[in-house]
Amino acid sequence: MQNHGPETYGELNADVYDAWHAELDPTEAVRSLAALIEEGPAGPVLELAVGTGRVTIPLAATGVDLRGIDASEAMVARMRAKPGGERIPVTIGDMADVDPGGTDRFAMVFVVFSTFFFLLTQEEQVRCFGNVARRLLPGGRFVLECPMPDVGRYRRNQNLEVHRVDLDRVRLTAVRHDPVAQRFDGHHVLIGNDGIRLAPASMRYAWPSELDLMARLAGLERRYRWGGWGREPFTAEGGHISVYEKPAASAAA
Repeated sequence: MQNHGPETYGELNADVYDAWHAELDPTEAVRSLAALIEEGPAGPVLELAVGTGRVTIPLAATGVDLRGIDASEAMVARMRAKPGGERIPVTIGDMADVDPGGTDRFAMVFVVFSTFFFLLTQEEQVRCFGNVARRLLPGGRFVLECPMPDVGRYRRNQNLEVHRVDLDRVRLTAVRHDPVAQRFDGHHVLIGNDGIRLAPASMRYAWPSELDLMARLAGLERRYRWGGWGREPFTAEGGHISVYEKPAASAAA
């Protein structure tokens, strides 16, 4: 998709993002992240792609020293308008660079809700892993929430799906799949009495084994892989939570 940058999704969808994902309860994610923080070394925590603060704000409210990065000023403005959101330091920038400013190293870096796949090339994803590893304290973790790529739903590498039908509006997704680039390019299509709205979204998916290799190249070791935030077993259905750790031997890195 031409002219699609790291800020595109947020800048075009910030005003409807929370409404689209209102059914997602962050409670279990916040509880699981807080438990992982307790297991690891003491230090600040960094979230990549904080968005509108769906997980950011409740996690910070538990007392975590939380910082953030996001490419979209519009998404961060939505977070700032929520109670508690104005107190969380956020750097506007590309999460592949993992540069919140300063010299702090982090006890944990995390990215939720498939957003890691918004890095649209393998090179960007590898760079993100490497930059996270350099920013982690020894024993620190990199936590990713990722979907399992569902390539079986695509016929002739395209898919049209109905998500919601109301009296006054319909929400669809139209997606093209490039199996060579491991990429989905598509639109949320909102059709209502007030007209038609297109909301573009692109992502470059990676299989769990590829994520493990990226972690190994960055000097990280896989500590956990769960099928969800409740630490249920990982299967081919749904998604996964992958937790990578920086070995204590990397103290001088």
